[in-house]
Amino acid sequence: MTVEEALALLEREPADVFGSDPAEARRVYHRLARALHPDTGADPDGFTRLTERWRAYRGTTVLRTRKAAYQVGARIARGDIADLYAVRAPDGDALLKMPRDPADGDLVEREAVALRQLAADGDPRFLPYVPRLIERVRYQGRSASVQSRCAGFRTLAEVRAARPDGLDPRDAAWMWRRLLVALGFAHRAGVLHGAVLPEHVMIHPEAHGLVLVGWGQSVPGCYADTDPSGRVPLLVEARASFYPPEVPARERAVEATDLFMATRVMTYLMGPLTPAPLRAFARGCTLASPRRRPSDAWRLLAELDDLLERLYGPRTFRPFAL
Repeated sequence: MTVEEALALLEREPADVFGSDPAEARRVYHRLARALHPDTGADPDGFTRLTERWRAYRGTTVLRTRKAAYQVGARIARGDIADLYAVRAPDGDALLKMPRDPADGDLVEREAVALRQLAADGDPRFLPYVPRLIERVRYQGRSASVQSRCAGFRTLAEVRAARPDGLDPRDAAWMWRRLLVALGFAHRAGVLHGAVLPEHVMIHPEAHGLVLVGWGQSVPGCYADTDPSGRVPLLVEARASFYPPEVPARERAVEATDLFMATRVMTYLMGPLTPAPLRAFARGCTLASPRRRPSDAWRLLAELDDLLERLYGPRTFRPFAL
């Protein structure tokens, strides 16, 4: 292997450089080390890069299933019940979602059921609004799942942290619209999300994309026989103020439950910049009684569009960056 070939190989991800077989990985490392060692006269920076790639690779483990071998890397996020790890799957980057407490394996199963139902019964045009379940797995003795990864996306909690004074309502408008599309898609497929919180709504700032994640507290329609209560199984205490009264009261969740939470997320995002007409609109979505709130996300989206046009005129694309 020449120095030029070795340097070109190091441009790739560690999992691509060394592969999934530990013995072969060591052989690749030694070939690269011989080519890039400073004693050969090669640029010392090349050997430093090799050392960094090798350390990154050794920090991963291999999760093997009947379907695939996954390179599990570092933890990249910490959710309310689960940790997320970077994963190199055969067809690209993915996430391993694993609960910190093994007792929360039922929530992993609930999310998997919800994502399968959305994929099977939902309108395929709107599947990009939710994660793709790649596989249910067992990892370190716990129930876990491998899911698609939202590259370039940021949570609305991160957006609020970056704009603590509040988001311009014209920028929040496209996020609100897409969130209602995601909920309309899910509700028509028979799934209630149950935890529409800032950490569970992810947006792509430049592309104006949105993905609704965190389906572990959902209420899939297919649970009606095994769990006829229709309750949200868990309330995230740190975000208790985002939930409507029926959730802490352990009453049945309905479509209006999700729409209440979505509205709370958006007014939280805009903060004091929320204009009076939008505040009035939000009050109607966050009444105490679910029977008095809107229950159809698609109809609510049409009403929001009418209000936004009266406030700001015809829709135009507004570049957004963090």
